[in-house]
Amino acid sequence: MKTLSFLSENKDSAWNIFITQVERVLPHLGELEYWANTLMRPKRALIVDIPLEMDDGSIRHFEGYRVQHNLSRGPGKGGVRYHPDVTLEEVMALSAWMTVKCAALNLPLGAKGGIRVNPASLTSKELERLTRRYTSEIGLIIGPQQDIPAPDVGTNAQVMAWMMDTYSMNVGATTTGVVTGKPVHLGGSLGRVKATGRGVYVTGLRAAERLGMAIHNARIGVQGFGNVGSVAAQLFAQKGAKVIAVQDHSATLVNEGGIDVDALIAWQQQHGEIRGFNGAGEAEEAAFWKLSYEIIIPAALEGQITAARAEELTCQLILEGANGPTVSVHSRMI
Repeated sequence: MKTLSFLSENKDSAWNIFITQVERVLPHLGELEYWANTLMRPKRALIVDIPLEMDDGSIRHFEGYRVQHNLSRGPGKGGVRYHPDVTLEEVMALSAWMTVKCAALNLPLGAKGGIRVNPASLTSKELERLTRRYTSEIGLIIGPQQDIPAPDVGTNAQVMAWMMDTYSMNVGATTTGVVTGKPVHLGGSLGRVKATGRGVYVTGLRAAERLGMAIHNARIGVQGFGNVGSVAAQLFAQKGAKVIAVQDHSATLVNEGGIDVDALIAWQQQHGEIRGFNGAGEAEEAAFWKLSYEIIIPAALEGQITAARAEELTCQLILEGANGPTVSVHSRMI
């Protein structure tokens, strides 16, 4: 069957991964196949230039995005990512996955945003100015009934507070509903920070039960140690599992006897990375994918479990905490 996919020239892009996923399920959609081509195109994509005055008085320019993949069932909704590798195609894919995930739970939402920037390279004041200018630039398409941003990689409750405040100033009224993930005292939700990691844990328990897998002493590997990976690791450890490997942008830690997750969380919160933690040995990046696990949790960026890494993996269960971490290797239908 020939489809009319809006494909990227970069065959390994996140957007192409999403397109491949849609095309793979076409034979199973029946009458719903009529709508497949709609899923393969974002409804609206906004690219903005963000001039930023640095603390030293110089001016730098950053590129930002907001993509509303599908608004057929309601407003857009999705995170804002600050990362040096953010691209329009990545944000398109992230917004599309939001549409699918939300639709699976009958939620009428689907959008995503981002800025190509390393937030760790900015001071707090620079980060605030960047966020406020970005919010003003995308302000014409966001709002409680249009599109609601949220935290993602590189952003947090403070960033959401700046976004809410800027939007409120621009519309002339306090508008708490313009973002989620804001501080509790500004109308945020209790438990929101740990919600995704807890969801990974709960889903993992049910999947393990179906597989007849015991969680006690199960060997677990976690890639990404932010709000998702660290929380999932902590909950599994409390259930008696052994987290034997953790990987983030700074290091790959391995302890076959089990890493003290609480201690690692405390270290990561203090240092901003897991490198240097003395409760595990540091290994090469590739070693993470070659260990023997019962459960592996990719909770970092998309496209991490490639065909080559899949060949090396030894595990019974993959719990996807990230968006699109598994690369589809099936050929497209033509």
